[in-house]
Amino acid sequence: MAARGRTLDLMTELVSRAAANTEYQVDGAVVGSSPGSDGTLEDALGAIIAERVREFRLQLALTVGQLAELTGLSKGMLSKIENAQASPSLATLARLSEALKVPVTAFFRGLNEEQDVLFVKAGRGLDIQHKGAGPGHRYQSLGTMRAPHNSLENLLVTLTERADTFPLYQHAGTELIYMISGRMEYLYGSSRYVLEPGDALQFVGEVPHGPNALIELPIQFLAVKSIQPAG
Repeated sequence: MAARGRTLDLMTELVSRAAANTEYQVDGAVVGSSPGSDGTLEDALGAIIAERVREFRLQLALTVGQLAELTGLSKGMLSKIENAQASPSLATLARLSEALKVPVTAFFRGLNEEQDVLFVKAGRGLDIQHKGAGPGHRYQSLGTMRAPHNSLENLLVTLTERADTFPLYQHAGTELIYMISGRMEYLYGSSRYVLEPGDALQFVGEVPHGPNALIELPIQFLAVKSIQPAG
């Protein structure tokens, strides 16, 4: 339902913007624009609707004239819509939806929507306070996606000083440790693993785990946890 809601929001925005940038309406469609001239979202909207209307009409083996009778639109206007020369209003899309027996959102299938992406430059992670962290222990968050894609927690850990003891951690989900530099002994339950650059360790988070001995400093590793999405 969330994905459908985002499609409807985008649909409403694009149709409104298309209407604002054109001259007049005929048969419930906006005409008088010049699509394709600047690669805008309006152009993408008109092209994808044109493709979908033609596709659904042909699937039902309807002529333009027959679809015109079913929708109450003129043949000329339907031809303009199918050739991306006019942008149908939401009311017109509803009429086309009923006549072609598809949901309104089907006319936007294939339209690229903006997706979340996180890009963190080297050294620009957010420094956070971590349980048991002491001098020479740096924890940087590399960001978390917005709901509903917030299923990963990413930390870049840099250790430059030894400590007498390290706390053991337990959490839901799974975790991946990828060694970047240095050498350390990592404790997982009753097992011990010596991790060197390029080594990876993946495990269930409910079992107590954490660094046990820092063998060669400085140490840097990436910790990726799967978490329960919130929101």
